[in-house]
Amino acid sequence: MLILASQSATRKSLLHQAGLRFDARPAAIDERAIEAQVASEGADATAVARRLAEAKALAVSATHPGALVIGADQTLALGSDLLHKPEGLAGARAQLDRLRGKSHRLHAGIALARDGQVLWSDVESAEMTMRDYSDAESDAILRLEGEAVLSSVGGYRLEGPSVRLFETISGDYFTILGLPLLPLLAALRRLAPEVFDAEASA
Repeated sequence: MLILASQSATRKSLLHQAGLRFDARPAAIDERAIEAQVASEGADATAVARRLAEAKALAVSATHPGALVIGADQTLALGSDLLHKPEGLAGARAQLDRLRGKSHRLHAGIALARDGQVLWSDVESAEMTMRDYSDAESDAILRLEGEAVLSSVGGYRLEGPSVRLFETISGDYFTILGLPLLPLLAALRRLAPEVFDAEASA
């Protein structure tokens, strides 16, 4: 049994498109508490992403014995600051104001766990540079995007109209979407090749 420890529509879509059969179960963890703990250990945004992914996979594996659980999480680092999913469209607008004309890094953590043990984890990163867009441009994008941007740590969606706000992007597309798919598929082939035997469910 393969479980995605998330209800993210984007992550579910990526796994379905890869032809995997899985269930989705959200992980009940205190993300901010884990982030604070990792930060207190002197770790950076990359380590936070990995730890959150592992924590999600472990939390769900604890209640689903024998299942192989995928945990994933993403952090956004603007210099030394960690940004989080915005609260409301006003928060998204404020976040886009902070990112305007600057480069930031996305770190996507991914982990596999079974029976309370992490079997594998990884972090992939991407660098994103935003244009020096106008207030009118960011307002127009938020009108087009609506509340869909609230599910993104950056307050934008590369797979939506928000792509118009970017100047350059360096990194894997799947990583930017929050699920480093190619490393995950490689780990699944090594650790659980049987997950590729069944056709994806509808």
